[in-house]
Amino acid sequence: MPRFYIPNPLEIGITVTLPEAVAHHINVLRLPLDTPVTLFNGSGGEFIATIASLERKRVSVEVKTFSPREAELPYAITLAQALPESSKLDWIIEKAVELGAAGIQPLSAQRCVVRLAADRVEKKQAHWQAVIISAAEQSGRNRLPHLAPLTSLSDWLGQKDLHKRIILSPRGEASLSDWARHQPPQSVALLIGPEGGFTDAEESAACAQGALMLSMGARILRTETAGLAALAALNAIWGEM
Repeated sequence: MPRFYIPNPLEIGITVTLPEAVAHHINVLRLPLDTPVTLFNGSGGEFIATIASLERKRVSVEVKTFSPREAELPYAITLAQALPESSKLDWIIEKAVELGAAGIQPLSAQRCVVRLAADRVEKKQAHWQAVIISAAEQSGRNRLPHLAPLTSLSDWLGQKDLHKRIILSPRGEASLSDWARHQPPQSVALLIGPEGGFTDAEESAACAQGALMLSMGARILRTETAGLAALAALNAIWGEM
């Protein structure tokens, strides 16, 4: 059943006019009248609705039932990712949402190849939010991971956060998997460097702010691999229920 994110209040019995982008998607799929679709608004649970009217740029649906089904992890994992080159971050965000990340924190660091001008940041944030929505629709999640504003590594390290921060580095003396096996499931932030990694000074600054330095094993992982592998490892060790 097609799933769509609708940033509107939803309740059983109401008729909702869908956003133009969703209406366009429904027309592209050539869904006929009375076709059931799943809607969610990020507040939890999902609604089943049927298509009540179809026009080229306007589609309305009638909300029929509600299910409290959730697909969230019982612990919140934030992926704090230093900006990679090109469109790698789109792919990273998409897969992180599929793996259950509760938050995405884009970071600028010393070795980042990409340097976003101020006038491009807002457009990029909107683009990344659209990637999150699409991945949530596809993966069956009914809550959208939080997308934090792009910030510098130093500013982020200076923020007060109750979650334990883990910086993944080849210099880590213990592995993430060994650490996780001896810890109860808990909320964490995974700190991932850019293509060239964090500098020694950045890693030292993170540790000075309380971050735990761990490794992903004997092999050096690419920036687009490390965070996703860490997410999958924690899910496997801690379980999803």
